[in-house]
Amino acid sequence: MKVLLINGSARKQGNTMTALEEAAKQLEKEGIETEILQIGNKPIRGCIACGGCRKKGNNRCIFNDDVCNQIIEKAEGADGFIFGTPVYYGAANGALLALIQRALFAGGDAFKYKPYANLAVCRRGGTMTAYTMMNIPFQMMCMPQVNGRYWGAVFGMAPGEAAKDTEGMQNARVVAQNMAWILKNPQPHPEYPAQVEAMNFIR
Repeated sequence: MKVLLINGSARKQGNTMTALEEAAKQLEKEGIETEILQIGNKPIRGCIACGGCRKKGNNRCIFNDDVCNQIIEKAEGADGFIFGTPVYYGAANGALLALIQRALFAGGDAFKYKPYANLAVCRRGGTMTAYTMMNIPFQMMCMPQVNGRYWGAVFGMAPGEAAKDTEGMQNARVVAQNMAWILKNPQPHPEYPAQVEAMNFIR
């Protein structure tokens, strides 16, 4: 069993990484393999809804000049996910959201029904908005959300300062424990709906 942790911060050793490393350590204690993937600081495209991924039929985005297809490839071999985002202007990192949207649109089969969790890291405010924004996309893939004993909020400003947020670190560990528990107790899932019964509100 393996959990893929995605660091949505451009800073390799910032507080988002501190929170993810805390979760990863707990997962390793539970016997779950982990890998932390950094989205980096290079430009990440947003989805342009071109449909190229559907035409090619290979579960990959037609644009291959950023980390999106790498994430999809890693996701195919993962059993669960933990995403970490810094809070920018009271919201989740736009680059991470763009990446998630493209990855789910192009390679959604690699994510369906796999459990996920989110951690939002900030200096002071905006964690709940960022945390909520991060949860919404995965619900379209029938992915069960893994929670801790509190919302996924971690606080810290200077690099490594998040480690001093004892409650935030505890919650990261509880999230990891719950993730391990779910992975160790798999249940058969229903068939993914082949087609959405779409309904427009404007008549």
